[in-house]
Amino acid sequence: MPHALDPDHPRSVPLDLLARQLGAPAPAESVPVRGMAVATGDVRPGALFAALPGRNAHGAVHTARARQAGAAAVLTDPAGADAARAAGLPVLVVPDPRAALGAVARTVYGTARPPSPLLGVTGTNGKTSTVHLLDALMRGLGWRTASSSTVERRVVDVAVPSVLTTPEAPELHAFLARAIEQDVRGIAIEVSAQALTRHRVDGVVVDVAGFTNLSHDHLDDYADLDEYLAAKAQLFTPERSRAGVVSLDSAAGRRIADGASVPVTTISTDPDAGADWTVRVLEQRPDGTRSTLTAPDGSVLPLDVPLLGVHMAADAGLAVAMLATAGVRLTDLAAVVDRPLDVVVPGRMADASAATGPRVLVDFAHTPDAFEKSLAAVRAFAPADVAIVLGADGDRDPSKRRAMGVVAASAADVVVVADHHPRFEDPAPIRAAILAGARSVPSGALVVEEPDPARAIRRALAEVGDDGVVYWAGPGLTDYRDVAGEHVPYSSFRDAQRALAEAGHLPGPRSVRTRTGRGTLTHAG
Repeated sequence: MPHALDPDHPRSVPLDLLARQLGAPAPAESVPVRGMAVATGDVRPGALFAALPGRNAHGAVHTARARQAGAAAVLTDPAGADAARAAGLPVLVVPDPRAALGAVARTVYGTARPPSPLLGVTGTNGKTSTVHLLDALMRGLGWRTASSSTVERRVVDVAVPSVLTTPEAPELHAFLARAIEQDVRGIAIEVSAQALTRHRVDGVVVDVAGFTNLSHDHLDDYADLDEYLAAKAQLFTPERSRAGVVSLDSAAGRRIADGASVPVTTISTDPDAGADWTVRVLEQRPDGTRSTLTAPDGSVLPLDVPLLGVHMAADAGLAVAMLATAGVRLTDLAAVVDRPLDVVVPGRMADASAATGPRVLVDFAHTPDAFEKSLAAVRAFAPADVAIVLGADGDRDPSKRRAMGVVAASAADVVVVADHHPRFEDPAPIRAAILAGARSVPSGALVVEEPDPARAIRRALAEVGDDGVVYWAGPGLTDYRDVAGEHVPYSSFRDAQRALAEAGHLPGPRSVRTRTGRGTLTHAG
């Protein structure tokens, strides 16, 4: 099924115009092109099918299927040219079709002037939260908005689930074209490192780029953290953005700010960081975080977001600073944040708790840094023991697994290591790496191996008791586990609710004891 966020009224662009743009030999027949796709499932009638070289096969072998779906022409490289022509469609041949996708998509979809402000967020953790916060702030200003995150792509009130953190260039430009068509006022998008190095955001220049942080992740795609950082730093160049807001809460922030070739302003939760903007956290509760944001001119804005943790307050501050940098008046932003902000980040700290018993938070976190920040947020209000249930993805960066265990055992009282998405890996060595890290920490934490996630959550609940908190890291709101290429139905969120019900805890409102600093308070949540 084609992706649902194509424009309702696509443009028609002559194929020979695209050939001239690419410097490619023009085919004998100049057919009209009315869209683009890199997968046959996304082909609509009149589309230009981009047949790209793949890891296991060349996309050109699927050209006949693309023609059956209505493709009008093919863009490919010399290696795919013969297979593409065999399907009987006009073919444009260029040395690197992936590198050409952005420019061609911009022409096909007419997105040279997207709605403004167009805001792009990069970093390891916090991209999704910041995009959702930006969208909430813009809606609070009364704007029609669009957003693209790891969770979903949405234009006004139509949303579809995301497959990639940042979509391929044709889908991104189709999304922007629909936003233009729907008279959207502001757009926020996640920009992954892979999107920058694999041409997914080519043809797009954001008005303001935001940087959250850099931590250990994706070292299966990049040789080391320096190469990973260099990929993200591309967003802070004139080819990709017009200005930037950079968090100094990780050491990489200073390197991004110092190396940027666009104007940059900085922000931090550390008052001694010398940042232009400063976030000061005042209170952490099970249902949110209260802080203040001090602007470069000394203005102080209250920030009370229904998201848990210092890192969420930092993301909220980054979102405000990005909009201010985009030209939104601080007084208008102050009016929005002066009332409760309507924002939900799906899968982030999702509360599966019952009316009584342990509180259970199911999160999408999958890096050591995310674990550390989220467990610190839980500690800020947990009245008793904290347990973490965790696993690691198979066929993904194995170098972070031991560190995940180290952080878990350093910050939690109970560590339960389970299987997550083993994919095509044997899950036992994945667990072993996490366990080795956890057992290397002389913290006194109870470390348990329980491969079955359903048994793991029940063990964690039993260990922390009725006053404890269980933090389930990794699954978020996904409803499957990836095992040997099969999506096995399983919802961690729903199973946590079932486990609480089995223990006699019924759903409903609750009052919980919370902790801020050294004192405690009672909060109805």
